[in-house]
Amino acid sequence: MRIPKSIILLPNLCVYSNDCGPPACDRLIKGVGVLKKSLLSVALLAGFAFGQASAPAPRKAPEIAFNVPGQGERLLSQYRGKVVVLDFILTTCPHCQAAAHSLSGFQQKYGSQGFQALQVAINGTDEGRTPSQANDLVSTFARNYQANFPVGWVARDAMPAFLGFSLMDRTVVPQVVLIDRKGFIRYQTPSTGESDLRSPEVIQQHIEELLTAGSAASHRAAPAKAAAKQPS
Repeated sequence: MRIPKSIILLPNLCVYSNDCGPPACDRLIKGVGVLKKSLLSVALLAGFAFGQASAPAPRKAPEIAFNVPGQGERLLSQYRGKVVVLDFILTTCPHCQAAAHSLSGFQQKYGSQGFQALQVAINGTDEGRTPSQANDLVSTFARNYQANFPVGWVARDAMPAFLGFSLMDRTVVPQVVLIDRKGFIRYQTPSTGESDLRSPEVIQQHIEELLTAGSAASHRAAPAKAAAKQPS
């Protein structure tokens, strides 16, 4: 199902709605009055406060398949055992482009410790693009923003299905999801955005937290296994 979108830029996020204009992340809404901007900002701040006050309990990450140019179809479950930051993006969103730079730094720093960054574009097949053209679009994005991690694409409706959002929700990008080594979603932005989880510093803090938690669990499990093997 195609979800028509239009874009409003705000600090650290792009807001796109289903009820105004054709799908185009590169067509910014212009001429928006100061009052309208203020009201939108107030609404988003209220959403931030709600999201921070009612963080959901960890839940099993649904399976999702996405296409990575040169690698074919990949499954999220293939990264089980790693701490994953999964960003749903639009290739033309400036904040998604900036996020690629931050994630590349995290991948370089934490990759050897069991961290995996992923970005998945939801606009690959917009405007009637074929899968081959979607691959070209995503490849260009990854090259232009020097992503050192897999960047793939899915149909637009795969994002709300994975995140548990309604297709009618006003949604922002990038949508950020942090998944622990056991495949549980530990942190996720609500549809209207959450300011602290869009900060690279906060994301880095959560990455380190989940890496440390996973490492500690492994160390606790090792002596238990060794004890179980000892003869009675």
